[in-house]
Amino acid sequence: MSLNCSLWPENSLSVKRFSFSRFSQAAEPRVLLFTVILLMFLASLTGNALIAFAIRTSAALHTPMYFFLANLSLLEIGYTCSVLPKMLQSLVSEARAISREGCATQMFFFTLFGITECCLLAAMAFDRYVAICSPLHYATRMSRGLCVHLAMVSWGVGCVVGLGQTNYIFSLDFCGPCEIDHFFCDLPPLLALACGDTSHNEVAVFVVAVLCISSPFVLILASYARILAAVLLTPSPEGRHKALSTCSSHLLVVTLFYGSGSLTYLRPKASHSPGSDKLLALFYTAVTSTLNPIIYSLRNKDVKAALRRTGQREVLTHGQKPRAMQRCTLEKYSTKERKKEETVHFHL
Repeated sequence: MSLNCSLWPENSLSVKRFSFSRFSQAAEPRVLLFTVILLMFLASLTGNALIAFAIRTSAALHTPMYFFLANLSLLEIGYTCSVLPKMLQSLVSEARAISREGCATQMFFFTLFGITECCLLAAMAFDRYVAICSPLHYATRMSRGLCVHLAMVSWGVGCVVGLGQTNYIFSLDFCGPCEIDHFFCDLPPLLALACGDTSHNEVAVFVVAVLCISSPFVLILASYARILAAVLLTPSPEGRHKALSTCSSHLLVVTLFYGSGSLTYLRPKASHSPGSDKLLALFYTAVTSTLNPIIYSLRNKDVKAALRRTGQREVLTHGQKPRAMQRCTLEKYSTKERKKEETVHFHL
């Protein structure tokens, strides 16, 4: 059911407040969806935070590959936090409205994290290429300075594209309707609400999407083509298996992220439908962010060992505190007893 924008006084001349459409009119599916998405949100936050913390506290993981993985985990936390809390609120309450400024802020951060992830996945593919194709020069080529530079470029590109796209979209006039047929402020649904002919804007957004999504993907394909060629020339089966196992987690993450993202932003406009767009967006905002920590932890012995050591360290730390308190109590008690005995002997 379409929302009447004129119910809000600030929308009298132009749309200053938007509203997200409902997933379903029935309450039961919304409650079930809320529960599932909340669990995925909490799992994503916990898993990504644990991986980032384990990499930060484990000296064995202070390598280029895990430096990029820590960046990816922090990025996933921001990615989910920019979209899912507002969606969860909209599922269980009538507060589905969002201001024009709030919508622009959400779009900026969503675009920032999305484009940064595209660039960061390309940097991780380059890291694997150098590690497998030039192992003797890996330490010198993938220096700390280069890794920091690649990460800063990834975040910088995401920030520039996010600012540019958000400013470009919200420079348009919105004169109604005000109901966004989505669960967050994404580019295509907002363009559909703009006044007048937006075909030029759609072309511009499509070109930026092609450049920012396809360019890193081409770099990833080129890196893995070289990796595959190097692996096929490796004489030992153990060497081939080890080389491929180091890339399998990254390849799976790339497939999940780029598969859903490409279907959303690079397919023809005629093939879009609100239902499929929502499902795809739910997949790359919630499902992939939940699966990424599982993929990297289950398929990586170093990460599993670091997480295990982190857990054991926390248990030992919490276990030592009660013992330390008990020791202090016993020392205080023995001190008091000695003072009592000294007092008795003094009087005697």
